Amino acid sequence: MTDQLTFSAELAPEMAALIERMAREDGPQPDPTTLPPDEGRALAAAGNRRWNVALPEMAYGQAIVVPADAALDTPAIRCRLHVPFEARQGLILFVHGGGFSFCSPETHERCARLLAAEAGLPVLLPDYRLAPEDPHPAGLTDIVATLRALPALADKEGFAPAPLFLAGDSAGANLAFAALLHEIRAGRPVAAAGALLFYGNYDADFDSPSFRFFADGPGLTRAKMQRYWRFYVGDRDMRGDALACPVFATEDELAALPPLHLMAAGIDPLLSDTLALEHRLAAAGRSERAEIVPGVVHGFLQMTNELPQAREAIQQAGRFVRDHS
Repeated sequence: MTDQLTFSAELAPEMAALIERMAREDGPQPDPTTLPPDEGRALAAAGNRRWNVALPEMAYGQAIVVPADAALDTPAIRCRLHVPFEARQGLILFVHGGGFSFCSPETHERCARLLAAEAGLPVLLPDYRLAPEDPHPAGLTDIVATLRALPALADKEGFAPAPLFLAGDSAGANLAFAALLHEIRAGRPVAAAGALLFYGNYDADFDSPSFRFFADGPGLTRAKMQRYWRFYVGDRDMRGDALACPVFATEDELAALPPLHLMAAGIDPLLSDTLALEHRLAAAGRSERAEIVPGVVHGFLQMTNELPQAREAIQQAGRFVRDHS
């Protein structure tokens, strides 16, 4: 476990310059979590456009549809596949973040393309259902349905479903992790070679050390995360339910997981979530240790066109994939 971490709100020079420039260019912006869902999503999409420029060239990309799954009560799910040049056998299923409520395969396109290039594997992004219109477990079951559909999709679309890696950032890390737990509990564990979990939301403890220290940001705040969580679960108390708060998985479930690549931002209310998960994994006899990127804020992985720390984080993730495939 990462011992006696001292939190620091000191921004890396590159991160500070980027935040200052964004504030200067954009001016005052409303908090998207306080707007009606459609307006909040539009604002989030607009904010993410600056990151999705100079897109890494791919060998090809295509739209794929996961059929509706009657057993899981899921609708057809739109997905986007990005295939790098000289792609190796295998696939990364990338679950985008956005507080369970915002974002899409398009808001995370540059991040996904860069990961595909670094890992040498195709990346598939599902457009799962969003809260509050579709609260827990809708998004989760969409990811489970996508996992279960991969063998048939691979035959139809011409990609290899193995070795398989799951990936996700923020809420997407929660959903990717919870999907693995869902299948372990269903007696059909996923034959995954690994999972890439970036600054994930694994609990609903809004009084954790990092939530107290970084309550007002910069970047994600405690109030925003509380609103995202209410969008996702409503008034239900989901603490203790590992399919909503994966840090509560049993030791047997944690032991059954594939190798994990854990990465967190040093300036993030959710940092304690990753540290708590690291602690639970160690108690289950696992060796994973969290990589904490100092001086950057939640969501920094989106900023690869501007932020060297984000590019290095994707490179590290790519090395993990190559080392485990």
